[in-house]
Amino acid sequence: MITSRISNFMTGEKKKVVAVLPQGGAAAENPKYLNCVENGLGLREWLESSDHTFITTADKEGPNSELAKNLHDTNVIITTPFHPAYMTRDLIMKAPELELILTAGVGSDHIDLHAAADKGITVAEVINNEWDVPAIAVKAYDIKGKTVGTAGGGRISFEVMKRLEAWDVKRVYYDRHQKADRFDKNGIEWEKDLHSFMSKCDIVTVNVPLTDQTRGMFNKEAISKMKRGSFLVNNARGSIVDQDAVAEALKSGQLGGYAGDVWPQQPAAPEHPWRHMPNHAMTPHISGTTLDAQARYAGGVRDMLEAWIEHKPFEEDFYIVREGELASQYQ
Repeated sequence: MITSRISNFMTGEKKKVVAVLPQGGAAAENPKYLNCVENGLGLREWLESSDHTFITTADKEGPNSELAKNLHDTNVIITTPFHPAYMTRDLIMKAPELELILTAGVGSDHIDLHAAADKGITVAEVINNEWDVPAIAVKAYDIKGKTVGTAGGGRISFEVMKRLEAWDVKRVYYDRHQKADRFDKNGIEWEKDLHSFMSKCDIVTVNVPLTDQTRGMFNKEAISKMKRGSFLVNNARGSIVDQDAVAEALKSGQLGGYAGDVWPQQPAAPEHPWRHMPNHAMTPHISGTTLDAQARYAGGVRDMLEAWIEHKPFEEDFYIVREGELASQYQ
């Protein structure tokens, strides 16, 4: 069944692609603002010129949503971390023709990856080659001479560390899968124990995907191991940290500041504690929605669709689920 669906795609059969995107409103009048229903990641003309069906919708919740109504014959679903289509096992099982789920951006925690693997559905995401390290703090300190740690040993962490090299800081990676000893050849310290890692850092940046293993990983106990007054920056996923532990640590002074643009619930409710806690620098989830970033991940989605149609593989780092197996960071 799986092989049949894939081969049909490759032999030129016309496909149905559904993209779940936010409404752009006035922003959509700018043709460079691609991440919206109106402009459809810039894919409409290309897909429809080859007689594929392309549907864009912001309506994604409930049994009567446009997403639900189209599941029965959809071949490809495109979603984003900013307005995610929560592809639960139930929805995946209601999509008999689904073969590919693409995340236009980084992070596929809104997809039941095990269900996708069980059905032989490929899941991939556009991983950017650039990352802007947040420089947000509510108290002014020189970064020179400080110890900056990144949780996660993947591509984004590498880009963060590369950008910090010129700032004369001590750099520390935390990666429980890392097999290297204390120092690598570039003089960057590695830690496989989270609490030891936290105790060394003046600033910790969170750059791991949200998985069963990382959900709530920065809890009260982990934060208590940090230097008093240190900073925590999270642009990965809100649920990787314990929201109440963060708020409590800011009030007590254990954390000097917390910054990020990801929330446990998006959009966050008006009464969410992170809106009112002291010494925070929180914004809406916007780090991946600059016009330049939109152009990158829209182009990445098109490249992967073209590769899929032409029966060519994706870049290895793009695969999240492949041939029934989850990528190592999600296992």
